[in-house]
Amino acid sequence: MLSFILRRLVIAIPTIILISVFVFTLQKLLPGDPVLAMAGEERDPQVLEFLREKYRLNDPIPVQYFTWIGNALTGDLGISLRTNQPVLELIGEKLPVTIQLATMAIIFALLIGVPAGIFSAVKKGTVTDYVANVVALSGLSIPNFWLGIMLILLVSVKWKLLPASGYVPLSEDPIRSITVMIMPAFVLGTALAATLMRHTRSAMLSVLSSDYVRTARAKGLVERRVILKHAFRNALTPIVTLTALLFGELIAGAVLTEQIFTIPGFGKLVVDAVFNRDYAVVQGIVLVTAVGFIFMNLLADVAYVLLNPRLRKQ
Repeated sequence: MLSFILRRLVIAIPTIILISVFVFTLQKLLPGDPVLAMAGEERDPQVLEFLREKYRLNDPIPVQYFTWIGNALTGDLGISLRTNQPVLELIGEKLPVTIQLATMAIIFALLIGVPAGIFSAVKKGTVTDYVANVVALSGLSIPNFWLGIMLILLVSVKWKLLPASGYVPLSEDPIRSITVMIMPAFVLGTALAATLMRHTRSAMLSVLSSDYVRTARAKGLVERRVILKHAFRNALTPIVTLTALLFGELIAGAVLTEQIFTIPGFGKLVVDAVFNRDYAVVQGIVLVTAVGFIFMNLLADVAYVLLNPRLRKQ
């Protein structure tokens, strides 16, 4: 297992380096001057030159890159050009918000998608199967921003059941925090539930047609035991792997949902940084997101090996 993890880490290191080069280079190609955006109406040439020297924007691009990546290795992702706050501190404030949202969304996705996939596979060709597939396709087709707006209008404005927007830290008021997060997490979870349903159905159909399932049924085992203990247990590997990857995608892909529900997470931080030409913040966010996604990918690989003992000998 240790050698397996080390091999994955060896692959991950050049991947992170390539991503950092790609992000840094593209960032420099964006139109606009971050110093002008930071200075606002103050366009004194001496002030502008001072700011460029302070943030080393006059250095050649390769020098800027190696300076940035060298500092990043020590935990210094730079200073926000807009707020003059350390980027790592900004990320530390916003990342837990998005992690909470992503965790609740994954829970919704698992509670909806996995049972639906199992029922759809077991009842293949029946009305239950068709209904589950229609619901899954609907979840994939409906845009998150439209579903979020509709839920706000119905659940919050008309029925007054849940708050329409905002955020309360989990440490401050756990009940209120979860209540505020229910709708945005459900919006994100529906699309993921559809994906999980389709993969669960496919994995279950493959397992249900295998010899050991037929043998278990021939022994006279109860159908529920055959499905849950023998079939679902062996179909769990791709589901766990997919769940880990989807969680990584949520960390970086909840931008629209956070904007709609006014959640001060990673998404809002990214949007504000891009509009303000806050290079250091954008680069830091993308780098942290890339590392997080690779880490989730590593967890998915480890889970795959743990669930499939045959791979441990490789």
